[in-house]
Amino acid sequence: MSAELVSLVLLGLGYLSALFATASAVERRWIPLRLVHHPLIGVLALGVYANAWAVIGSLGVAHQRGFGYLAYYLGAAGAFVLAPVLLLPLQRMTRTHQLSSLADLFAFRFRSRWVGTCVTLLSLVAVMPLLAMQVEAMGHAIHRYTDAAPGLLSLLLCALIALFAILFGARHTHVHRRYDGLTAAIGLESLIKLVAFLALGAFALYAIFDGPGDLQRWLDGPGSAHQTQASQFDAAQWRTLLLLFFAAALLMPHMFHVTFARPLSRRTLLSAGWGLPLVLLLMALPVPLVLWAGQRMGVANDIQGAAYVIFALSDSPAVTALAFVAVLAATCGTLILSALALAGMVLNHLVLVAHPPVEHPDLYRWLRWLRRGLIGAIILAGWLFAQAIDANTELTRLGLVAVVGMAQCLPGLLALLYWPGANRKGVMTGLGLGVAIWCVGLWLPLLSDLPPLLAPLDALLGLLGDEAALDSPAWYPVALVSLGVNALSLILVSLITPTSAGERAAAEACSVDAVIRPKRLPLNLADGDDVRRRLAMALGDEVAEREVTRALASLHQSAQDARPYALRRLRDRIQANLSGLMGPSVAQDIVDHYLPYRRDGRVPKEDIHFVESRLEAYRSRLTGLARELDELRRHHRRMLTRLPVGLCAFGDDGEVLMWNDALAELSEISGEEIIGAHRQALPAPWAELLGTILESDKDRLYQEAVTLPQGLRYVSLLKASLVDDAAADATGGTVILVEDHSEMKWLENELIHAARLASIGQMSAGVAHEIGNPITGISSLAQNLRYDTTDPHVLETAEQIQTLTQRVSRIVGSLVGFAHGGRHITGTAFAPVSARHLADQALHLLKLARKSDDVRYDNRCPAWLDITGDEQRLLQVLINLLSNARDASPAHGLVVIDAGEEGERHWLSVTDQGPGIDPSVRENLFEPFTTTKPPSQGTGLGLALVVSIVAEHQGRVEVESPLPGQSGGTRIQVWLPSPDAHLSARDSTSHEPNPDR
Repeated sequence: MSAELVSLVLLGLGYLSALFATASAVERRWIPLRLVHHPLIGVLALGVYANAWAVIGSLGVAHQRGFGYLAYYLGAAGAFVLAPVLLLPLQRMTRTHQLSSLADLFAFRFRSRWVGTCVTLLSLVAVMPLLAMQVEAMGHAIHRYTDAAPGLLSLLLCALIALFAILFGARHTHVHRRYDGLTAAIGLESLIKLVAFLALGAFALYAIFDGPGDLQRWLDGPGSAHQTQASQFDAAQWRTLLLLFFAAALLMPHMFHVTFARPLSRRTLLSAGWGLPLVLLLMALPVPLVLWAGQRMGVANDIQGAAYVIFALSDSPAVTALAFVAVLAATCGTLILSALALAGMVLNHLVLVAHPPVEHPDLYRWLRWLRRGLIGAIILAGWLFAQAIDANTELTRLGLVAVVGMAQCLPGLLALLYWPGANRKGVMTGLGLGVAIWCVGLWLPLLSDLPPLLAPLDALLGLLGDEAALDSPAWYPVALVSLGVNALSLILVSLITPTSAGERAAAEACSVDAVIRPKRLPLNLADGDDVRRRLAMALGDEVAEREVTRALASLHQSAQDARPYALRRLRDRIQANLSGLMGPSVAQDIVDHYLPYRRDGRVPKEDIHFVESRLEAYRSRLTGLARELDELRRHHRRMLTRLPVGLCAFGDDGEVLMWNDALAELSEISGEEIIGAHRQALPAPWAELLGTILESDKDRLYQEAVTLPQGLRYVSLLKASLVDDAAADATGGTVILVEDHSEMKWLENELIHAARLASIGQMSAGVAHEIGNPITGISSLAQNLRYDTTDPHVLETAEQIQTLTQRVSRIVGSLVGFAHGGRHITGTAFAPVSARHLADQALHLLKLARKSDDVRYDNRCPAWLDITGDEQRLLQVLINLLSNARDASPAHGLVVIDAGEEGERHWLSVTDQGPGIDPSVRENLFEPFTTTKPPSQGTGLGLALVVSIVAEHQGRVEVESPLPGQSGGTRIQVWLPSPDAHLSARDSTSHEPNPDR
């Protein structure tokens, strides 16, 4: 083995080892991700566009056409300069719907597996010349480096390249997984290619020439003859080349793969708008320097000599090795990414369409090995294609055949982005006619001796007034006629034939300025677990489990979430994930069959909540009128969301579309939990309450009593219909306002109670007046009786009658005081009263009733304790309390009267052994006419008078029922100020000015 051959093998293995090491270091996270994900790495990875054409083909074009070689670089630069309006919408679509190739994009937009299959076949056929160009360049580089036959060595290098692609490009089943290692390796390759080519240009400038001054002198002298021999492109040809290379930067499978299927960030694509043109400019700078150096040396006098002049610049092994590395770096990336992209397209649109992966026992492993086999087969096919064509075929011819072939997808891509009216029939017709012209005019002549049949095309362009078509290269008339017929057929057929509903929906999703607007269709699914069970019938338990779990995790949803909105999002996410796994056509067939929408005859409405979420996601990218309209939308949305009145909106199908903050606070249910749910799935009491007004003919419900977490509340509901009679397909539904009227209800109750008390006061005044006259007569008769007899028993009875009439008079006075503003009429000054004497007196009066004989009384008031107040009124308090305690006590029960002092306050208490106070009356215990006794046995005024009298004494009443540690019993305790406190209160009152004076 010669030294050159050993050196070549070492160079090739060393280069590929560097790529392996870089990819492995990134995959193992030895290199920080912040460096790997830097936009510079992505921009360098996009530099894979500069393939063998950039290093070898451009030299041949520059020899023939002078500065016309720049079309290759300027066309691609123009595509990336338009990144905000062209690349970002494509990235949005591919990411949202997991579209990994151009065929996936076309199949998704035109809702046809046949469109995807046609684009796949076209890509496969068109890219073969591009792969052959890389293999040819590699073979010529091997031959010029070693003088050996390149066949087996180029095959060996292709095998190593295929191994690298399999290891780092087909490791995962899902295409949209992050391939950081492969991206970093391609970026390193572009850097090596750029540095090597710039080094060759520097060598030519400073080693062949003595610097810029010597170069200028040569150009002005001997070199001028070489420049005049180059014929520049005609203006029409120049524009056509720019268009073709513009299309190549977007449509070539390896460029589409690295731009959209790789996880390049939005920031990277925007940076590529200036970064990639800069890289291409740097790649273009050495081309004339190297060519002029070869012309000065006399080794670049023909196109072949010019194309491979980098190997003739010097006999130095270092320079030759540098040239070989530049060619290797320019060809490897294109071979790797083209094989990866075509393998995915063939798998999704040929293999899986012919053999759907339903109920496959090990789907992931099967898909992975299919992809790996296809990668190797495609690289091998490229090598075989290179062997099948003439070895003397110009590399630029191979490149142009591939570029013109892939450009047939350009009319369809532009229609996909900018014309919603385009349909599958138009695209298929345009592709068929354009590809037929391209195939006959350019592709078949590569493999056979058939004439290129250019005469009819030249004649057609001549009739159209294109003088550049005469004596033009073959690619020019074929490109113009094929693209023209393609675009014209697409437009005419799309205008004549109808567009399906599915295509219109996909067109909205693919439109540059449109937000995805899915329809709100019902699903026959219970929850995420039900989705998993149904999907398992197609994909098997393991794959269904993984796909559903992955979709739920990406949506941050639970498998138990049964909201229709959540289930629709889950279905869409699963379809997108399966699109990345097996292509959009097969994914759509599986999802439509096993997770179908329920068609119940109703016109589907737009999913407003999803549209809102998408607008929020894209609002930073809106400009002009669209931005102003979005600001108006957000303003109205904020108004409704922050409205201090509860608001919810329902669709025609009963789905919750809005749940504002006030309603979330009232119901303690957040909008995120409830939006998208069906009305019947709302938690109690909202399902029944909102369903009542939705199903009712009434527009309002007033003060409905509902039990909420805050307790019993009273809410009023008002509904309004959103039906738009002017637009049949407009989003309908119902808006419901929910207002908490609990405070109003309570205020109304208070007003009713106040009115009731007012009526009671009027009645009390009337009753007091009617009772007062008879009582006065009774008192007079009792007084006269003392003068009519000397019988001690009669006198005692008369005294008791007199005492009781005085008590009745005081009660009547209390009623009159109650009727006149709530304060009792009193003219008696407060004085110290013995608590024990007061209790004895009350017991003595109480025992006059025979019922008191069944109850035992225990007076525990200390004899030394005096309390301050009106004796008669305090006696009334004790009588009322003892009377209630007696009535509540069981037979032979014990009633205890006690008194004491605590600090500056005295207290009296009455304790019974009854069943206790009913909680239902506890709240209104001291209100007039509140009683638990039968109507004929109590008026309910006793405790009301107690509270009133105690309030006059600046005291308070406390109730304890049941007693601590017991199941029954009641203790009512009256707190009164001490004598000193009373004196202080009177003194402070006496010094206050009288406002009436």
